[in-house]
Amino acid sequence: MPISKPFYRTVRGMKDGPNSGYSGWAYIEDQKYADSPGHYTRALLLILDDLRAIFEFVEPSDEGREAFSYRIHALLMRTCIEIEANFKAILDANSFTPPVRRPLSIRDFRKIDATHHLSSYEAMLPMWNGASPTIRPFEPWRSFRGEEAPQQGVPLPWYQAYNASKHSRRQAFKRANLWTLIEAVTALLIVVTSQFKTSTFEAGPDHLITSGENYYPHEESIGSMFRIKYPDDWEDEEIYDFNWSSLKMENDRFGKIDYDSIPI
Repeated sequence: MPISKPFYRTVRGMKDGPNSGYSGWAYIEDQKYADSPGHYTRALLLILDDLRAIFEFVEPSDEGREAFSYRIHALLMRTCIEIEANFKAILDANSFTPPVRRPLSIRDFRKIDATHHLSSYEAMLPMWNGASPTIRPFEPWRSFRGEEAPQQGVPLPWYQAYNASKHSRRQAFKRANLWTLIEAVTALLIVVTSQFKTSTFEAGPDHLITSGENYYPHEESIGSMFRIKYPDDWEDEEIYDFNWSSLKMENDRFGKIDYDSIPI
């Protein structure tokens, strides 16, 4: 059975019906939907600007994939820290009991793939010199979505490179290369998109990006650097089905996901 009200910080497919176009995005801009959403979208926009600056010196191309530098390394650190901040915000906004004897880890954050289908998003980088590769930073999680992970976990190569180069920069410096950074920035873009679609919460008139004829495949994304393909694998019991014009008048208009019930 479809979901009758949206979850906090959670974008999902919307069942077709009267007013479903409006209902599919308007809840995102409700004041109660997320705490300080602009805090997270602004950080993403700044990271995208800094990635553009790196592209002034290293061409996004097959030849440039292995390029590494202190600037690339520093931006990778910021990007992954920002991904973790978004993951924590999603868990905090819903129902989640933090572990007592250990810090949160990527194993905990994998729970969010079950609710946001992060591993079903994909992106492309139109400014790539040559045929743009398809970027799926969370794809390894897809086979174990909503299930207990094997003992060795379900590692993400770009996140492993971040951890390795954070704890032992001299030995793992080259792992923090341009392609690792691109995958990490794409991961951040997906996590933010899975909460806010294209809303940036900046000053100025609200606007909705609509799909239409475009030179590139997929849909426009925050910052207009990447193109995004949204998940199309929602089950009937996962999609939203509500009329936001009516629901927005209710005090109890959002639901909470029980993350404690999702295995790590």
